[in-house]
Amino acid sequence: MDLFESNFRKTDQELKHLPLAVRMRPQTLDEVVGQQHLLAPGGILHIMATEDRTNSTRATALAPSIILHGPPGVGKTTLAYLIAKNSRRRFREVSAVSAGIREVREEIASAKRALVEKNVETIFFIDEIHRFSKTQQDALLPSVENRTVVLIGATTENPYFSVISPLLSRSIMLTLQKLENDDLLELVSRAVKDRRGLKSGVVISDAVKKQLVQMSGSDARHALTLLEVAATSAFAISPAKKPTITAKILEESASVALLNYDKNGDNHYDTASAFIKSMRGSDVDAALHYLARMIVAGEDPRFIARRIMIAASEEIAMADPSALWTAVAAASAVEHVGMPEARLILAEAVVHMSLSPKSNAVTLAIDEAIADVKAGLAGPIPEALRDAHYSGAQKLGAGVNYIYAHDEPHHIARQQYLPDELQTAENGEPRRYYNPTNNGREDAYTSQLKKIRELLKTTHN
Repeated sequence: MDLFESNFRKTDQELKHLPLAVRMRPQTLDEVVGQQHLLAPGGILHIMATEDRTNSTRATALAPSIILHGPPGVGKTTLAYLIAKNSRRRFREVSAVSAGIREVREEIASAKRALVEKNVETIFFIDEIHRFSKTQQDALLPSVENRTVVLIGATTENPYFSVISPLLSRSIMLTLQKLENDDLLELVSRAVKDRRGLKSGVVISDAVKKQLVQMSGSDARHALTLLEVAATSAFAISPAKKPTITAKILEESASVALLNYDKNGDNHYDTASAFIKSMRGSDVDAALHYLARMIVAGEDPRFIARRIMIAASEEIAMADPSALWTAVAAASAVEHVGMPEARLILAEAVVHMSLSPKSNAVTLAIDEAIADVKAGLAGPIPEALRDAHYSGAQKLGAGVNYIYAHDEPHHIARQQYLPDELQTAENGEPRRYYNPTNNGREDAYTSQLKKIRELLKTTHN
């Protein structure tokens, strides 16, 4: 069903039962606010959203698959629809939150029939595509590659972390910017006057409009929803005359306290950053505060659990190895329990991370090792360490003179493990990456490592 088109054709009586944010979806590019960096004449979105397949034979070449990346409420779904509508393509939409691989395959099969039987292309819009697993995203590849569908995926997460690279390589990645206050003011003013909106049925001052925009967090959908709730409240207070949306009504219309937090915008990352830095800084009270802000704002508890797991390795590591056990257990428990009880699990993990001794020695060690490899400091693997489980290995020297550690005193074999270039990288001494601190459990590893390195010392050949 073409929800956008059917909504546009509804009568006033039918429209009034739909949410204001749905009624006010732009029907033309002229109604779209913001994103002028993508919609300027000559831009890919402008071309795709204005071409007419009945008058153009270039349609196939001008319709690549696209990944739209940007914060919520900036028009990703609307742009996908306008591309389909103006180019006379079918528009099919699924949400990765609720759709499974079966539904995806059914939509692809339907698109293939439409292409073969009617020569009609399909815009397949997947909202929150980052929620699809790797297997689900893999299932899209053949249909994208052979152009059974023109995929438009929308994501609020960084596509380079959340969308598989084969899918990215077959698509154009476009970043949508958050809406400016002037964009939202234009949108709110239009909604107050438009026949699809409030039809000038309420009074709202410029000052209150600006307050509404500030409360919306740069999210057009949130702004329109807040306007609708405030208008409903105003009508309930003054049913006999043209009501006025006051600042008080607007504030009372917000269902939760304004926390200056947007689940996918800048404040989302600011809050997550403050959360991590508070755990790193061992301020348990601050860490719990930022955890509470994310919970109240409706943050995905799995996102929080992932941040805690990262902190366990990046900020604590060997100073308290049990921190990672707690973090992984918490992430698993969150998956099984869900909210609101998951708040207790997350809080327990946050307390553990905050109060644990800290060390970034593991982080520094692996980063230095990676830097050396990227700089070309790799070199041939010592012959004794090479795989010897194949015919002819000994003739090539593989595995020859390897010393089995468990046959040696302390189960430590005195032999060369690093490639030659790293065995004498530091004034004739082996390259050292891991330098433990004296914090927590890592203090014991400091003395243990010193003994091991003495036992491992060998003459460089």
